[in-house]
Amino acid sequence: MGENGKTIEIETDQKAQRWSGRVDGSAVQHLRWHQQIAAQNSQNLNDAVALIGFRSDAGVQRNQGRIGASDGPAALRAALSPMAIHKQRAMVDLGDVVVEGDELESGQERLANAVAQTLGTGALPIVLGGGHETAYGTGLGLLQHLADNHSTRIGILNLDAHFDLRDEGQRTSGTPFLDLHQEMQEQGLEFHYAVLGISRPGNTAALFARADELGVPYLLDEHCEPEQVSRFVAAFLERIDVLYLTIDLDVLPASVAPGVSAPAGFGVPFERILAACRQVVASGKLAVADVVELNPRYDVDSRTARSAARLIYEIALG
Repeated sequence: MGENGKTIEIETDQKAQRWSGRVDGSAVQHLRWHQQIAAQNSQNLNDAVALIGFRSDAGVQRNQGRIGASDGPAALRAALSPMAIHKQRAMVDLGDVVVEGDELESGQERLANAVAQTLGTGALPIVLGGGHETAYGTGLGLLQHLADNHSTRIGILNLDAHFDLRDEGQRTSGTPFLDLHQEMQEQGLEFHYAVLGISRPGNTAALFARADELGVPYLLDEHCEPEQVSRFVAAFLERIDVLYLTIDLDVLPASVAPGVSAPAGFGVPFERILAACRQVVASGKLAVADVVELNPRYDVDSRTARSAARLIYEIALG
């Protein structure tokens, strides 16, 4: 049961949950993530952190990237499991939405339903991707949740080396924000979308032109000094009421995040991305987040997974 006695009926694979690790004790001061999540259930999600996996390679494969992101949710859980708890907050794992083969569109619809239902309980959903095609499902879920609140200004902040505004014949990991733009247009909603960490060599002139056409503010990776990052995020937060934060791990330098579909040749230093996450959380406007493009097949010593887990930790318990 969720808030106001609502039953949560999310179509996920519960068997995918894997939480284990060191146990120093059962008292509050000893707890780690795997103990906290094992002790919770989905009966009352109000103000809880609710993890939802999205096991998908379909969008990356359609975008001609390196497949393997479908294993991302499991790797993220493994990296989160041993982390210590310093702030008491209910946390639950709602399992994985699984995309079989190329059945991306149905998977995104199921993810949207899961996100919308979870938001309806008062929880903070954090989606574990999956390629960046995850974003369409996450964003659509927020739109469904706010369907009766057309005056609410919805913002999407993307920490990413790429715009992901491609115009293709089908959804891919490179199209989610143009897909969401089209969805919001159909609903008569303003499109508030900003990207921090853009790589100039990684985006064609046509993509820069589309971003300009849609009024998308962006900050190049080479301009991500601390003051510029803070001002950029603050200016965007002022324009919106509710925020969807999406983190593509290829925004980080390849030395920090080698296990992604498209490793960065430059990237934004980890501490700048962490600061942006903290700024978003402190704003009180964050409604939903996802972390995407972890590809464990190419990770080194779980470096990418550990970096991602630290960002998730700050979003959940910062």
